[in-house]
Amino acid sequence: MPAAITISQLSWSTPDGRPLFSDLDLTFGPGRTGLVGRNGVGKSTLLKIIAGTLPPSHGSVSQGLKIGLLRQTSGAEPGQTVADIFEVRRALDILARAERGEATAEEITEADWSLEDRIHSALASLGMSAKPDTPLSTLSGGEYTRVALAALVFAKPDFLLLDEPSNHLDGAGRGFVKSLLNSWKGGAIVVSHDRDLLDTMDTIVELTSLGANSYGGNWSHYRAAKALELTAAKRDLIEAEKELKTVARATQALAERKMRRDSAGRRKASKGDAPRILLGAMKNRSEVTGANQAKLADKQKQMAREQLAAAQERIEILQPLSVTLPKSGLPPHKVVLRANDLGFAHDGGRSLFSGISFEIVGPERLAITGPNGSGKTTLLSIASGLLQPTTGSIEILADHVLLDQHVRLLDRSCSIRDNFRRLNPQADENACRSALARFMFRADAALQIVGSLSGGQMLRAGLACILGYKPPALLMLDEPTNHLDIASMEEVEAGLRTYDGALIVVSHDEAFLENIGISRRLALTRA
Repeated sequence: MPAAITISQLSWSTPDGRPLFSDLDLTFGPGRTGLVGRNGVGKSTLLKIIAGTLPPSHGSVSQGLKIGLLRQTSGAEPGQTVADIFEVRRALDILARAERGEATAEEITEADWSLEDRIHSALASLGMSAKPDTPLSTLSGGEYTRVALAALVFAKPDFLLLDEPSNHLDGAGRGFVKSLLNSWKGGAIVVSHDRDLLDTMDTIVELTSLGANSYGGNWSHYRAAKALELTAAKRDLIEAEKELKTVARATQALAERKMRRDSAGRRKASKGDAPRILLGAMKNRSEVTGANQAKLADKQKQMAREQLAAAQERIEILQPLSVTLPKSGLPPHKVVLRANDLGFAHDGGRSLFSGISFEIVGPERLAITGPNGSGKTTLLSIASGLLQPTTGSIEILADHVLLDQHVRLLDRSCSIRDNFRRLNPQADENACRSALARFMFRADAALQIVGSLSGGQMLRAGLACILGYKPPALLMLDEPTNHLDIASMEEVEAGLRTYDGALIVVSHDEAFLENIGISRRLALTRA
């Protein structure tokens, strides 16, 4: 029987009692499934529950398989090496003692003499030449991801659970992930915003606040189906609005007829030509009829309102985030940044790059590209003034903001609203709420504590705080798409296209760079 994962009536709530998803019924077979949905709907949580590292609030997961889980974050600790990711440190120690003639007879029996070759083969399958004793602290984010994927291949699980596997990866690394999944014989569930990777999936499962829906085919088929759903949802919204107006008109007409009948009854009573008992009966019938009609009208209005609310909620889920930005006011010929003969070397002396010179004039859009470990993030840190170059000089000649991968400019102990007011002290409450609403932080959503947000929500909050009120003349972004869901990413692309300031971006996402109109590239090579 093919390996499968069956989810029954699965629910999970946050520690404060907020439901994330409820009563999910899903089956994942041996093919490749892309799991998509807006940030914060519970994709990473669902993977953890399937892997058994997080208990569900309700329901069950039936799998009985060996699961390999790749998390978004590295979680590397000081002193750890590649051997720790592979969980083979003890086995390698036994081999080392055996080679030195220090192993016990029991250890000699236990020794796996093919271990080093198998580790090397797994690393090579992901394009890595690291050795088991390589410190994790020396690896870039992309290199760490490749090592972690290699460790999964090495462990030979029945089912892969990959949470944003292409995050931090350069083009070559993304190619290795595609190759791995194309050749994978077991099942795989992939949470990703990488549109190229999702186009290699067999099935797309979308997780929303309303539940989960499965779409046969890849990302392109899913997008076509969603476009049809949005069109249908807009028709339903128009019909629901019409129905509510119709009920309101009918209710008003009934009220007006009752008023006319009551007025006629009062005129008849004032003439005194009808028996008192008959007038009392007419009054009672009128009151009973009026009360029944009012109840029916209220019920019809409530049903119409519920239909309208359901249609609006569906549109909210299907309709992407819409972003419009204020002007930065950057003059077209102003020199924003000037770098001359920049070089940087680590304390140990290893040079990352040297001889880097460039200028940013007016609203130019520069992409810093290159393989993992070539120093892109380091160069961006120098360009923002956070890090001093080893050689050369840099001038930053305009107001600027760096939004790094970890969104460090936000205070995690404060709400999104309070962070916005701190970073934009001139903005009043109305301007704050309006800016945050454009990035889908409406009403109470703006009061969420930053530390409780998912990675994508946190990045969206950072963008809202930087761009929502008065954008800087120079914006620097380090892998901005790593934690955004695809719908938000597409709308951020649309928003950045309207941004009139200068832009420096580090990104491996070629579709993103093309969509935001990058006009120039600075390619780094690994030293």
